[in-house]
Amino acid sequence: MLFMFPGQGSQKIGMGKDLYDAFQSARDVFQEINDALSFDLSNLIFSGSEEDLKLTENTQPALMAVSMAFVTVMKKDFSVDVLDRAHFFAGHSLGEYSALCAAGVISLSDTARLLRARGLAMASACKSGGAMAAIIGLDIDAVEKVLDATNDESSVLQIANDNSNEQVVISGHKTAVEKAIAKSIDDGAKKAVLLEVSGPFHCPLMKPAVESLEMAIDSVTFNATAKPIISNVTAKAETDNFKKLLLQQLVSRVRWRESIQFSIENSVSRAVEIGSGKVLTGLAKRISSALECSNVNSIGSMEDFCRKI
Repeated sequence: MLFMFPGQGSQKIGMGKDLYDAFQSARDVFQEINDALSFDLSNLIFSGSEEDLKLTENTQPALMAVSMAFVTVMKKDFSVDVLDRAHFFAGHSLGEYSALCAAGVISLSDTARLLRARGLAMASACKSGGAMAAIIGLDIDAVEKVLDATNDESSVLQIANDNSNEQVVISGHKTAVEKAIAKSIDDGAKKAVLLEVSGPFHCPLMKPAVESLEMAIDSVTFNATAKPIISNVTAKAETDNFKKLLLQQLVSRVRWRESIQFSIENSVSRAVEIGSGKVLTGLAKRISSALECSNVNSIGSMEDFCRKI
């Protein structure tokens, strides 16, 4: 079984509130994260403004908090330990930190602090400008050809997320991204649009964020993992070298399509997304119809999963 953890874009006000209200073990998770960050993140998640939650320094630890609350409740209240059930763990961008936490590589408090630091580092790097765009209806090879045809040496432009067979996200200088959007449409894309994000994630324009995050990552203890993590950077099962991989991830392509394919090629037949939304569930279904996909994002879906497992 592959356990997947969502990335930015899956957040919404009120996520995890039903779990918080119903289970002390969930409240303990949110309280530990509040304490680690020295502010009431749970209040922001449950009753704050969409604008504040969308700030990447808040979004990142918030999504992890909800995922880990589900993981904890399943273990403590339903005796379903994802560590026992997993073949692999994987997470999309910030979700990789949730995956590492679920696998016991990083403590809950350290994961919260790292994601807060990562968000602040990325927000600071975004001040230099840039953009991202989603291209729908072209595969990775076709998008690569678009970038080759439109980019020049003076601009940064690269694939940021290889999400599925028909969804690719590009990132870089805004002018270069806009040229690629126009070329994509000319080349037959169903849709190519700028994304409402605060900056050009997963491209070399994030290099200042790497430098800022490195000190925070170096200060954290990374434990041995009980189960492999499929890395965004390598799209392969990794059991160590996570500090280097997490720093590389900021400026590298999220190889999600390849990650799902890798899991299938290594005997995984079921993928379960844990946390807010069901973006990864939808992507996995589009990548392969052979994969049984489900999500744990509410008390009902959690109870259903634990009962059937």
